Amino acid sequence: MNERVPRIPSAPAGTDGPPPPVVARAERAAAEAAREAKATVRELTEVGDLAAVSALLRSVWRSERGDGPVPAELLRAMTVAGNYVSGAFDGEELLGACFGFFGAPGHGSLHSHITGVLPAGLGRGLGLALKLHQRAWALRRGVDTVSWTFDPLVRRNAHFNLAKLGARPVRYVPDFYGPLHDGINGAEATDRLLVAWDLTGGAGPGGGAPVDAAALRARGAVPVLSAGADGRPVTGADGGSVLLVAVPPDIEGLRRSDPALGRAWRPAVREVLGGLMAEGAEVTGFDRTGWYVVERKRDS
Repeated sequence: MNERVPRIPSAPAGTDGPPPPVVARAERAAAEAAREAKATVRELTEVGDLAAVSALLRSVWRSERGDGPVPAELLRAMTVAGNYVSGAFDGEELLGACFGFFGAPGHGSLHSHITGVLPAGLGRGLGLALKLHQRAWALRRGVDTVSWTFDPLVRRNAHFNLAKLGARPVRYVPDFYGPLHDGINGAEATDRLLVAWDLTGGAGPGGGAPVDAAALRARGAVPVLSAGADGRPVTGADGGSVLLVAVPPDIEGLRRSDPALGRAWRPAVREVLGGLMAEGAEVTGFDRTGWYVVERKRDS
């Protein structure tokens, strides 16, 4: 069943926007991330560049659709309307891209629809460089919040979004897109975590608070979903105010090597993590060893 996705809170359109020092710091952080990645990140608007972005995203997602996740003509229309498309280049070679569009009302918030990096560009920080470029671009236009969705089963994305960038999960949305039939998602339900990134707060590298699941367990945190000896999801007692929800190390590889086991994790995480969030519990962090930290409100 499709669910209505809530509007991400943002500054009202027409406000003065973030102060100049915030914008300047964001621009410096973006420039530094690009230097560390040994790349050039720039906004793209020309037809040839946008066609290259579309082709890159089609390759990354191994899409069965001929035009890939985002057709070039849609990107062209979006950029003419003032929306965001960027690319990360090593010389003249496009290695990564990011696309986002404004949400209502006006330009109060930006929804970052898709970000992808080719295998040749992985491991050098291009994803961070693209996101920090997007942050600076948005702040210059008076935007204080960027939202996006990601598959909660993908451990590396959870760590990047929550721990590295400091984005905040807003809602668990079952089957957000419907079946995508690509090389990453396969034919299973496309559950997503909707997150909001506060651009004027602690956003940026290290924006998320560090999480140590082992230390939390020693202090009484309760694992409510973990991996059994056979790798299958195992639910536990859900008592306590601090809860831990596990995801597998490599869900994409698991979908290829053991499809049945890969499919078992979707309903388990939907029931446990999605159920907790629906009750009002808050995801407060992610440990890179594969645990979401969820805290119940004191009055819930």
